Amino acid sequence: MSDTFPIRKIIHVDMDAFYASVEQMDNPGLIGKPLAVGGSETRGVVSAASYEARKFGVRSAISGALAKRLCPELIFVKPRYDRYKEISKQVRRIFNDYTDLVEPLSLDEAYLDVTENKKGNPSASLLAEEIRTRILNEVGISASAGISINKFIAKVASDYNKPNGQKTVNPEEVLEFLEALDIRKFYGIGKVTAEKMYQKGIYTGLDLKRKTLEYLQSNFGKSGNYYYHIVRGIHNSEVKPNRIRKSLAAERTFNENLSSEIFMLERLKQIAEEVSRRLKKSNVAGKTITLKIKYSDFTLQTRSKTLPYFISDDAIILETAKDLLYQEKMSNSVRLLGISISNLNTEKKKTPKIEKPISVQLEFKF
Repeated sequence: MSDTFPIRKIIHVDMDAFYASVEQMDNPGLIGKPLAVGGSETRGVVSAASYEARKFGVRSAISGALAKRLCPELIFVKPRYDRYKEISKQVRRIFNDYTDLVEPLSLDEAYLDVTENKKGNPSASLLAEEIRTRILNEVGISASAGISINKFIAKVASDYNKPNGQKTVNPEEVLEFLEALDIRKFYGIGKVTAEKMYQKGIYTGLDLKRKTLEYLQSNFGKSGNYYYHIVRGIHNSEVKPNRIRKSLAAERTFNENLSSEIFMLERLKQIAEEVSRRLKKSNVAGKTITLKIKYSDFTLQTRSKTLPYFISDDAIILETAKDLLYQEKMSNSVRLLGISISNLNTEKKKTPKIEKPISVQLEFKF
């Protein structure tokens, strides 16, 4: 390991059960009760769950019907995305009081580079605590934070003491922290990959670290290079305030399964109009249209087509989506349709970067 890596002070802030927390804040009668945002007892998918509901195994992305079986007392509320965006903007204004290097990942989480900050405070840990306190006092909901030398470790650390807590991984603690970590906790290692690693005897960061780069590339493809470096604390990605959008989408889950293509086309028209509105609001256009179809048996299918020109017009989006819908016969009734636009005119070609080995400067205080 060399001395070429610039040590940064990165905070990852993650709002606790964001959608559910906003609903409980706005409706105190829901405080302390198991709550699911989105879905219903019979239809739809859960978008978020309160911590009271999570105790029963209720999680985002599971069906409302399953959530209800897991937690019979579960309360469902419809999502209010405009309200969540409003709260998210309030939180980001607090972030900007500390640094201009803020990279939002979604409405409820962001990276902050506070290596140099507006408060002149050398302690990233104290800054994170102050930010979390302000969010609680000024906005009304709690947040957790991870603090470390790069985005990857900060992201992992923010889950460590949830809810309403924080975890600092100091430079001298990085390698020990990662070696002891269950590979399921590594950001970027999903459920399927974790199971594959388990089958190969890789259970912890230390197990992963013992594998050669060649072994990881052979068994996990291009991702092997990523795994090899992150377990060694190497993640050179900077906090980028202006993240380039790579796609834009809208989808609808229906109250009743659709088997008629006429009804599907009616819904597609509405979805295409919504996608077009979002594209124009963001002042972007795209070439690749993808139709997402989820059948009544929960199997998922996507069909894509790339046009020779950028588009944002709802009529063209709809016509392309129609072509994709008619591309092959439906295998079942449909519970969800979605349209996404990618290959946007905001994307830039990237030149490949060579990862460099790093060293940890032990005197760097957090």
